[in-house]
Amino acid sequence: MTEEKVILVNQKDEPIGLMPKMEAHEKGLLHRAFSVFIFNEKNELMLQQRALSKYHSPGLWTNTCCSHQREGESNIAAGKRRLQEEMGFSAELEDTISFIYKAPFDNGLTEHEFDHILVGNYNEEPKLNPEEAEDWKWMGLEEVAKDMEVNPSVYTEWFKIIFDKYYQSIQR
Repeated sequence: MTEEKVILVNQKDEPIGLMPKMEAHEKGLLHRAFSVFIFNEKNELMLQQRALSKYHSPGLWTNTCCSHQREGESNIAAGKRRLQEEMGFSAELEDTISFIYKAPFDNGLTEHEFDHILVGNYNEEPKLNPEEAEDWKWMGLEEVAKDMEVNPSVYTEWFKIIFDKYYQSIQR
């Protein structure tokens, strides 16, 4: 299996090249990414607990799923692909806000991403891929915000950043 490549971008989200994912994270180079937020009919967010076998942030809670677009793949197509791969279901997605963030990890890797938040709706139980997700749950946005203040160490670094950006954008 060849290593997945990420799309390197400039500050305007314009592609400037491709690079193996691990190398981009080792060098902390800006690349395109997406984060999926799935809500149910009660407006609760589906959270994923990352698999314990993940190479970074194992066992931490995060948004429904996230990953990187492939060359020539739209944000929506990438989100749908990864939602199926990680959580075992499909949903219509809407591309909402995007922004740049940087989050270093204890293992020396750095997420430096031009992140697109994709939002969708789903009301059933996911069929988790055990290589990706350990567990899942629904939480209201206010509940997530409060729990992040009280228990920040149980959430991924990027989720704390992207949740805050998204939460601020819908409060306006």
